[in-house]
Amino acid sequence: MMTAKTKKITVKDIIKKYGGDKTAMIAILQDVQEEFRYLPKAALSSISKQMEVPLTRIYEIATFYNAFSLKQRGKNLVELCAGTACHVQGAARLMDRLERDLAIKCGETTKDKMFSLEEVRCLGCCSLAPVVRISGDIHPNLTQDEIPKILKNYL
Repeated sequence: MMTAKTKKITVKDIIKKYGGDKTAMIAILQDVQEEFRYLPKAALSSISKQMEVPLTRIYEIATFYNAFSLKQRGKNLVELCAGTACHVQGAARLMDRLERDLAIKCGETTKDKMFSLEEVRCLGCCSLAPVVRISGDIHPNLTQDEIPKILKNYL
């Protein structure tokens, strides 16, 4: 079981925040992921035991929504939009540049755990294409030449 010694906020604290309400499972998982940057197996087991919900049910929820990750992510999540507008505006070239500058492939995390790179279907910013979201910050109308400077801001 995770304790306050391993993280500032425990899984128990998160569950308590929602009063142990099983209908708040998605919110609980979101808070756990925000705290740990992914959904650790130990956290999911703890939720299962404390809330008396089968672990398989928790995994069903965690794997259904692509916003959840069972893999440890870096401090900064870099999400490249690959929706139609971004694709037409050169998203593939941006991905090549991101992979080169970060020295990882899409779906991987840098060795220093600073960045994880993922492709998403649409960020809903089509008029700003191409778009990259880094740690929740939207970077619109992005060019390959802007990528190194933007990444540097997250170090």
